[in-house]
Amino acid sequence: MREYIRRTARRLIGTSQATIDTIEPGSIMVAPRRPIDRFDVGAITEVLDLATKIGAVLLDSGTGAIDTGSQIQFVANIYGIEDVDVDVTYNTIVVSARRGATLPPITTMETVHYRSLDFTRLAQVDKLIRRIRDSAITPATAHRMVDAIIAAPHPYPYKVATLAWGLMAAGISVLLGGGPLIALLAFVTTGVTVTINRLLNRIGTPIFFQQVTGGFIAVVPAALVFEGGEKLGFEIMPSQVIAAGIVVLLSGLSLVGSVQDAITGAPITGVARFFELLLMTGGIIAGVGMALRMLSAVGIYLPAITTTTEFAAVDLPARVAAGAFAAFAFALACYAERRALPVAFISGVIGVGVAAGASFIPVGDVIGSGLAAVCIGMLGGLLARRALTPPLVVAVAGITPLLPGLAVYRGLYGLLNDQTLDGLTWAGSALGVGCALAAGVTLGEFIARTLRRPRIVRPEWAHRRRLRRRRRIEW
Repeated sequence: MREYIRRTARRLIGTSQATIDTIEPGSIMVAPRRPIDRFDVGAITEVLDLATKIGAVLLDSGTGAIDTGSQIQFVANIYGIEDVDVDVTYNTIVVSARRGATLPPITTMETVHYRSLDFTRLAQVDKLIRRIRDSAITPATAHRMVDAIIAAPHPYPYKVATLAWGLMAAGISVLLGGGPLIALLAFVTTGVTVTINRLLNRIGTPIFFQQVTGGFIAVVPAALVFEGGEKLGFEIMPSQVIAAGIVVLLSGLSLVGSVQDAITGAPITGVARFFELLLMTGGIIAGVGMALRMLSAVGIYLPAITTTTEFAAVDLPARVAAGAFAAFAFALACYAERRALPVAFISGVIGVGVAAGASFIPVGDVIGSGLAAVCIGMLGGLLARRALTPPLVVAVAGITPLLPGLAVYRGLYGLLNDQTLDGLTWAGSALGVGCALAAGVTLGEFIARTLRRPRIVRPEWAHRRRLRRRRRIEW
């Protein structure tokens, strides 16, 4: 058993590197193919167009601007174009190849018009970059491969994704302390929300109004069931259903990418992404607020919020399992590869487990969430060395159960019920937890990239005992 654990740990933190590890500044150890003639405009344009297409898929999937730029430059370098300038902003990629002082540079540009949650597409592009690095495929072949990746349909039907979103909401509601009825209500409410928002997206409705609609739907069914339950003799806590719906709506936003950009040296892109995040969160708040006002106008008043996300020791296994199940369901809803689903489950176990353990220590939600995110980021970086899945998939799935949906709702509830101080406190707590999650993931990935196989220093007594055992075997 000890040998099996040792072998598993060795494979996990082995010397194999993830794609992004091999293209960190100062670590590019590739011999580029024969340099392209600077007068060959067609060949240079073909390579730059390939690099920008790959970068567009990465940026579309939520990859940070710095990592996206590094991978674009890597693709250009591997094909023999060395003097390349890459500029990645919020939704635009510009790549320019210099050809000396006497020739004008060649520039290509790609615009990302939308954001998608298709982790299979991200993983396929990661494999393509690794294949470009390791195999002598031509730019034309790589072009056909990236076009096929972009044009490929989702690996799972919409029904499976909708079911997964509902299961994720059910897991989040159990994580917040809900029972079977709460989980069922969260499942149904989220299924309706996803279906309606998908229809709105097909007719071109701006994402802000989709978030408003989602926030509105998250409240109304919970309030109606709560009102009917009082008359029928059973009681539910509607805040758990509403918070689960808010987490589902928040999970699709680029929280990790926005903070990662701001930390790693792309502040303009980080600010743009963070403003989009705040705007979309504002849409959720607007929808929830409209629903609360409408319900109070017809005489339905939701109870004061008394539930917290603190973990009781007896409930710890069930809540950790619920959080892991929510991370698994989120990865499935985002069309992750099948081999990435167990990894997402493990990241959920680690994230919720660390956050639960931190709740028994008086460190606060912000620090506890940050510690959990650091562990998730390290897990993603280490598993990516074995080419299991891109680190972003593990990171986003792992922190999703920890998103501050309940804090957002409590803040809004306080502001709408003349509890301004409490409302602002909870709103600030939600913002702090969100930033801690994103920053923790960034730090964890950085540690994983710099971590090499550690050399275990044995104590002197263990060394002597090992020598005696060897001598005994030899005799």
